[in-house]
Amino acid sequence: MTPLRFALYGPGMVARYHQAALAATDGAELAAVVHPDTARHAALSEAFGVPACTEPQALANPTFDAVILCTPSGQHAAQAIRAAQAGKHVLVEKPMALTRADASAMIAACDEAGVTLGVVYQRRALAPFTTLAEAISLGTLGDPTLGTVVLPYRRDQAYYNQAAWRGTWAHDGGGVLMNQGIHLVDLLVWCFGDPVAVQAQGATLARAVEVEDTLVATLRFGSGALATVTATTTADPGFAHRFEVYGTRGGVQIEGERIIASSVAAVPAEVIGGGTPGAGGSAGGIQADGHIAIVRDFVEAVRTGRAPLVDGAEGRRSLEVVLSIYEAAGLR
Repeated sequence: MTPLRFALYGPGMVARYHQAALAATDGAELAAVVHPDTARHAALSEAFGVPACTEPQALANPTFDAVILCTPSGQHAAQAIRAAQAGKHVLVEKPMALTRADASAMIAACDEAGVTLGVVYQRRALAPFTTLAEAISLGTLGDPTLGTVVLPYRRDQAYYNQAAWRGTWAHDGGGVLMNQGIHLVDLLVWCFGDPVAVQAQGATLARAVEVEDTLVATLRFGSGALATVTATTTADPGFAHRFEVYGTRGGVQIEGERIIASSVAAVPAEVIGGGTPGAGGSAGGIQADGHIAIVRDFVEAVRTGRAPLVDGAEGRRSLEVVLSIYEAAGLR
């Protein structure tokens, strides 16, 4: 079987997770790393062990089948559209775009070109969250009534100072909610559906950035269920996030990436255990398991013609909720 050959846009930290995921995926191969500055190509080629090239060179190369976008969020939409028009499949890091219109344009471009569009919400592929989603779909928890997201992260000023685009509305699209919390907002949408009412407040309390570093929100869903979202990047030294869902027959509590308490009898023993700060303490605190699962699923989706686990429409849903929260908070 000829492997799918991927061009990896952006050489930052998250690109390393995708490099590891491609190496762990049968039928996939990292073919190139893409960067606009040709002066950096020699060093990037050495660091990643593959040729470095510019975006036009990657899109013109007929041996490249797909791209993975690990670039600043504000660049995702234009890059995805150009890749689709060149006939490349697109896997894009979260958030897929910064506006509703851009997300829709990405979906339309990939549909028109007949290529696959996937969005990296890796927790949908991890056992604790798939166990929870299955319990909800089977009615094991009864009627869902309450969801809670608590995200007490730490991102110090040095994190934001790494690059001029970090912490800006134009290129980052938001602060703690868009950059970190959107993963757990995505899980709320996955479990409860789309909210029908949103209230929120946000503030910049400790970091010298344009965007919010602290936010609270309440959501009401079509079923009547309620959820709260509380998030910050000011919590020193950083703590594991918590995601909890309760219903009329039980509940599940997840800390970090592990179930710590559950009324679901069928929860596998290996997914129960104490949470660690993980991504709460630093952006590099996550494990590669989720990215490996997402990349493997994406490769299978391309080969079989099915939709990936998180397609463009699903990626747009969580973006829509984040933007609605910002609007309710008066931030956008």
